[in-house]
Amino acid sequence: MSFFTLPAVRDVKPERATALVFEDAHSRALLERIERIAPSDACVLITGETGTGKELVARHVHAMSRRRDRPFVAVNCGALTDTLMESELFGHEKGAFTGAHASLPGWFEQADGGTLFLDEIGELPLSAQVKLLRVLQEREVVRLGSRTPIAVDVRIIAATNVELASAVAAGRFREDLFYRIHVAALRLLPLRERPGDILPLARFFLLRYARQLGMGAVTLSPDAERRLLEHPWPGNIRELENTLHHALLLCRNHRIEAADIQPAPLRPVAPPAASPAQPVAAAQPAPVATPASPLRLLDEALTALFEQAPDNLYTQVEDALILGALRYCDDNQSQAARLLGITRNVLRGRLARLGTPAADARDLH
Repeated sequence: MSFFTLPAVRDVKPERATALVFEDAHSRALLERIERIAPSDACVLITGETGTGKELVARHVHAMSRRRDRPFVAVNCGALTDTLMESELFGHEKGAFTGAHASLPGWFEQADGGTLFLDEIGELPLSAQVKLLRVLQEREVVRLGSRTPIAVDVRIIAATNVELASAVAAGRFREDLFYRIHVAALRLLPLRERPGDILPLARFFLLRYARQLGMGAVTLSPDAERRLLEHPWPGNIRELENTLHHALLLCRNHRIEAADIQPAPLRPVAPPAASPAQPVAAAQPAPVATPASPLRLLDEALTALFEQAPDNLYTQVEDALILGALRYCDDNQSQAARLLGITRNVLRGRLARLGTPAADARDLH
C-alpha cells in the first residue's frame, strides 16, 4: 500500500492531517504531479469536493518542497469576518483600531520563508482579493495602521470546493487573482471516483481509532468491505473516517460486520407507519398538509442532486438558475439580471457561454 506520513511542520494540525494514501491509479497519478510541482515556488490551486483531503495535499506539497523546514500556516478564509480579514492576513499596529492593544503580525508574516495555505479562497470578499493580489505581486505587506511595507517570502497554496471560473464569470472573484494563483493546479477526485483508496483508508482509520480505544487489532468482514465499496461517500474521506470510528464503537469480537457500517443519512429518516395492530383514534381529524416552502423544495432537490453526484454540479445549477430567471422574465435580460441581483453584463457573459443570444429585442426599451 502506498502510504505516506507527513513530517512535522511548524503549526498545530488536526490528527487527520498526518498521512496520505495513494493506492488508486488516479491517486498515484496525482502523487506524480505533486512530485513535479512541489520543488518549485509556484502558486498552487487545489480543487475538489469538501472532505477530499485538500489540506493534506497542501501539507504534502509543502513537505516535499525546499520550504519543508519553514512554517506551514493554514488559514480558513471562510471563517474570517470582513472586519478582521485584513488584520488577520496582513497584521496591524498598536492602536490601528479599537481593541488593538499591541502590534500583531499577520498570517503572511507568520508564514515567512514557508507556505501559506489559503483554504476556501473563493470565500474571500472582493476587497480582500484586491489586497491579496497586491501582496502576491509586490511580495510585501503593510500592516493596518502602518505605512511601512514589510517584505515577505511566502509560497501560496490555495484551495476551494467551488468552481472559481464560474465565480469569475459571475463577478464574485477577480480574474487577475484567479490567473495569479492558477499556476499549478491539482484536482482531487471524490472518493467514489478513486475506489482503490477506500479500503486502505478504512484500515488506516481502524488502526488509529482502535489504538485510541485500546481495542487491539480489528478486522473488516468481506460483507463490510463490500458495503464500504458500494457506498458513494458524498462526504468523502471525512465521512469515511467518522463512519469507521462509529463502527468501532458498535462492533463485537474485534470484527466489523456490514451492519456496523452506518454512514450518516443525508435526509431525516421518515417515521415508521402505524402498525395495523395499533388502532388509530377515529375522533382525531386528519392533519391538513402544509405546502412545502420553495426553499424547502429547493433543498430537497439539491439533496437529490448531491446523492446523484453529477459532474460539474455547480455549473449545472448556476446555468439552470440563469435560464430559469430568463424564462420567468420572458427573455428580458435586464429584468432577469435584477431578479438575480447581478449586473446585466455578468448575465450576458453567462448566456454567451451557454450559447444563448447576448441580446434580445424585448430587452431594448
